[in-house]
Amino acid sequence: MSLSTPQRRRRLAAALLLLGAAIPLTACGQQRVAAGAPSTSAGASPSTRPTPSGPGASPYVEPGAHDGAPHYNENNAGRQPREMSPTSEKDAQREAHRIEPVLKRLWKQGTWDPKSVRSALLALGYEEQRTGSKGEQLGGTLDVRGMEPRFKGDHYVTAEGARIGLRVHNDACVTAFVQKTNYQVQVNGPYLESGCFEPPFAH
Repeated sequence: MSLSTPQRRRRLAAALLLLGAAIPLTACGQQRVAAGAPSTSAGASPSTRPTPSGPGASPYVEPGAHDGAPHYNENNAGRQPREMSPTSEKDAQREAHRIEPVLKRLWKQGTWDPKSVRSALLALGYEEQRTGSKGEQLGGTLDVRGMEPRFKGDHYVTAEGARIGLRVHNDACVTAFVQKTNYQVQVNGPYLESGCFEPPFAH
């Protein structure tokens, strides 16, 4: 049965109306995908995540940087240990193997105050680090300190324990700690401003 001209016009108008409503919805959906890209779930692999293409997205991702943030490594240079030469790293590992049994013994005894830890490590033949009034190095390689205060809740808390920094070479350190819950010994290059100890995070 053929449709009359008025019926065809009504159907054509209805089809155009539906098509006109569908186009903006489709475009809006595409904008949401681009805007929602940063909140993509962490489980998606980087190659399958949509990438924002708007003017706010940075085209530069710094290699090895936390979250790929531009200038992260530059801004956090003081928190990055310097590289060790293979020979220096080997020497530092040797000293770490000497220190580890002492800290293990102290930990089992429940002894982790800086004075006792310092005394036990000096017995291995290390010399305590000395500095002048302006911070210049006067000799010695061993530095034993209390634990770094940490912000907890709404105030700073300092746990019982001792931190150890042993300068093996200009480019190599042994850093360690012993406290009630555990102990740890590792090797790393020195930090730009804080020597063997990792600088604290600012709160």
